[in-house]
Amino acid sequence: MSDSELVVVGTFLNQIDADMARGALKAADIDSMISADDAGGLRPHMWMGGIRLLVRAEDARQASEVLNLTAS
Repeated sequence: MSDSELVVVGTFLNQIDADMARGALKAADIDSMISADDAGGLRPHMWMGGIRLLVRAEDARQASEVLNLTAS
């Protein structure tokens, strides 16, 4: 990803849901990354705020549309 500002387009309760959403964005050719405060996956019980899916600010609207389509 470039040096653009990153914004959260989704927060998920588990890694599987976050990975599926990231896959949907990848299929739509939108770069994304997952952020979780879980010590690199070693302590999953630590991420009290959920697992965040981040995209570039300029891709946020399109990413939200893709995620809304996949959730329906």
